[in-house]
Amino acid sequence: MSDPICAQKAPYRIELQPGEYYWCACGQSKNQPFCDGSHKGTEFTPLQFSVPATKTVSMCGCKRTKTAPFCDGTHKTL
Repeated sequence: MSDPICAQKAPYRIELQPGEYYWCACGQSKNQPFCDGSHKGTEFTPLQFSVPATKTVSMCGCKRTKTAPFCDGTHKTL
């Protein structure tokens, strides 16, 4: 498997409302950190996740986190 594109070397701090979301795993989306379908034709697929209540989260921007879709600090080592 090839490496995803690093969209940014920092997390995206976002307030999310309750609902279903799709995190971009390839790094090509123009709607970071969310999927816009840019992965089509690649080996990557977006990660679906749910948010049960409104909360502010740090979503991975480097696409190398071990806790997808949330930042685990991996961007600090790139």
